[in-house]
Amino acid sequence: MLRSALLVLALAQTGCYYLKSAYHQVGLLSDRIPVEKALQDPELSDEQKAKLRLAQEVMAFAEKELGLNSNGNYSSFVKLKQPYVTYVVSAAPKWELKHHIWSFPFVGKVPYKGFFVEDDAKTEEKGLQDDGLDTYMRGVSAFSTLGWFRDPLLSSMLRYKEPDLVNTLIHETVHATLFIKSNADFNERLATFLGNWGTELFYKQREGHDSPTLQAIKNENVDEKLFAEFITKELAMLEAWYKSKPEQNEDLRQSKFKDIQGRFDTEVKPRLKTRSYENFPSLKLNNARLLVYRTYLQDLSKFEALANRTGNEFRAFLEKVKQLEKHSEPEKAINDLK
Repeated sequence: MLRSALLVLALAQTGCYYLKSAYHQVGLLSDRIPVEKALQDPELSDEQKAKLRLAQEVMAFAEKELGLNSNGNYSSFVKLKQPYVTYVVSAAPKWELKHHIWSFPFVGKVPYKGFFVEDDAKTEEKGLQDDGLDTYMRGVSAFSTLGWFRDPLLSSMLRYKEPDLVNTLIHETVHATLFIKSNADFNERLATFLGNWGTELFYKQREGHDSPTLQAIKNENVDEKLFAEFITKELAMLEAWYKSKPEQNEDLRQSKFKDIQGRFDTEVKPRLKTRSYENFPSLKLNNARLLVYRTYLQDLSKFEALANRTGNEFRAFLEKVKQLEKHSEPEKAINDLK
């Protein structure tokens, strides 16, 4: 699931994209109401209200027990007028496994571009396709302003299952606590790893070691680790194939994507404990979509190794990884943390 770090403070910039983004960002923030007031809204279901209360519990846990910076986030609520808060476009060359990169103030270089209006995202995607690039556009339900503002809970987030909401809140709070400019892949992998870990810790404290919810979360995390190992290996093989300068035949390229899905069916699917990745064989793959997996899941073993070196203590891990905040190459430097 893609979580985006949206461009903020764009009012200081020029250009249509920045001004439009700023307009919608300011509008979103101005629509915030306190969670206490949202709980009185008769249009919200009991299930939605329970998730609003759960979010307050999670944020208190994230700050007190995990050492994350809550920044007052998710103490307010916004009812969106559309299914997603933003629509994100990614792109990549057809014959190279390499992100198409955009550069923005504050966040630096990132492998995606977000739009508050779906038609604007579609226009961007069409332009990239006309330039001969692979593209992938998707709706995003949550966002982080990286500590610049107090982020609201969004109606789009209330569609999540409760454990997924917990994971999302911790994931986004990791971004608000530590974000390394121009290192989007590292930031997202870190937030993925800590989101999974923190969710387990939350339910362990809330429901106990024998909780069925906790066991289901652990099973999903085991499956994600299995898929991450698989996709890391597959992306390395695909990258090597591109570098071998094959004949640029689209049918041949599509057969490579089908081979990846075929190996998933035979090597991974029989070992899965949950249905988390059951739709992978039916996805329409291209380089842009595959690179999203790289952004979030490639080689999470680096984080697991650091967790082992810090005694599997969340706070100790967090303090260590904060040492990378000013590092230009955190992917390499994490291996040297003791």
